Amino acid sequence: MTKIPVPGTLSRRGLLRGMAAGGGLIAGAGAFPRFVQAQSSAPYRLGFQVHRTGIGATYGRWYERTVNAALEVLNAGGGINGRPVELVFEDDATDPKRGAEVFEKLVTRHGCDLVFGALFSHVVVGTAPRAQELKVPYLVCSEGHHVASGALNRWTLQPGITDVKSQVQAMAPWVSANLGKKVTMIYPDYAFGYDHRDNFTAAMAAQGGEVIAALGIPPTETSFTRYLPRIPKETEVIYHVMVGPAVLTFVKELGEFYSGGDHPAIFGFIDSLEGVDVASPGLEFLEGTHFWEGQCRDLQEDATPVETFYREAVGVDAKGAAIEDPRNISTYSHMFSTWETLFALKTAMEAAQYGGREDGEALVEAFEAMSEMPYSNEHPQGDKIFNGRTHQAFGVQNISKIEDGRLVRVHTTTIEDGLYPDEVDYTTRPF
Repeated sequence: MTKIPVPGTLSRRGLLRGMAAGGGLIAGAGAFPRFVQAQSSAPYRLGFQVHRTGIGATYGRWYERTVNAALEVLNAGGGINGRPVELVFEDDATDPKRGAEVFEKLVTRHGCDLVFGALFSHVVVGTAPRAQELKVPYLVCSEGHHVASGALNRWTLQPGITDVKSQVQAMAPWVSANLGKKVTMIYPDYAFGYDHRDNFTAAMAAQGGEVIAALGIPPTETSFTRYLPRIPKETEVIYHVMVGPAVLTFVKELGEFYSGGDHPAIFGFIDSLEGVDVASPGLEFLEGTHFWEGQCRDLQEDATPVETFYREAVGVDAKGAAIEDPRNISTYSHMFSTWETLFALKTAMEAAQYGGREDGEALVEAFEAMSEMPYSNEHPQGDKIFNGRTHQAFGVQNISKIEDGRLVRVHTTTIEDGLYPDEVDYTTRPF
């Protein structure tokens, strides 16, 4: 690997070229002096677009908790460029119109250098144009394929979590080989759900499988009994990925629908049970079924010191619940994205020698020069590769099985399993 010169010995552009040649991140927490030697001691202000209310509130609560824990670790290690970091939170109500308003408020009223944190796809899609108008970096924690598809703009990036297309492509071979080839999909009727529908349909076809029915359900739905009879009798696998406040109702009603006898194999995205204890009454029928997990909620037997450090920092127990309240179940497969995005920001801001808003373009270019993000305290979900052309991170996925009320990992994909050809090159687009 090419040796990266010490910051300060090269111009900003030289640093970016060296970063690209080195093929990875260039600075750990100890690579820069603590606050005393920074050119300015003024804190960086980073805006955080949080789903405190609306259908994403469960995620928002844990996203906020996780990024605050990451901030504490970051500042204890010297901050960014030797300067402390502050976070400013604004509730977007999980609403796209409000999301754009919040973005502008964080930038123009609160003076934030950039904005990050949004999960729900419709909020991201509704906010990204404002990022381009204001020429301010927007880092999303969303999973949606909208970034890598080329549908957004050069100011929008997703460095802390993989996207749905990569996830389903990586897992489809295992589903096809172990569960069945005739699939009925149940998904939320908005952009995130369409990503699942379209990309899993293609991924199963590549394995010789087929999606024989696709049931889109509004994410604000409160009862699901009228949809379930539409599942074809020849279904071998039910693939479900639901979001919103009624996810527990959905899973319970699915169990009640099949209470009279055998049911197809069930493969769910843990989104259907994020924030929900899998051992809750009424979920007994899920025993033996499988789930995608971005990061394993239940502490696994082979847990590493990195995993232990991250759990302790965020305050999560071995079952994925808040240490102060076992009823408060985390959104463990998604919330790591806020932690990892903050530390990716540290790397890019230090590479760009970021001083203020006038360096926004250089910050985006620093991200575009990144590639490897090794498994570490800064990236506790696993190894990742960042594709600077598509502004998208790629990483490993986990498949877990419910055994005695616990999520036990049975398969982990490779990064290569989820790679796909570029659909855009944002580096060729103007700012």
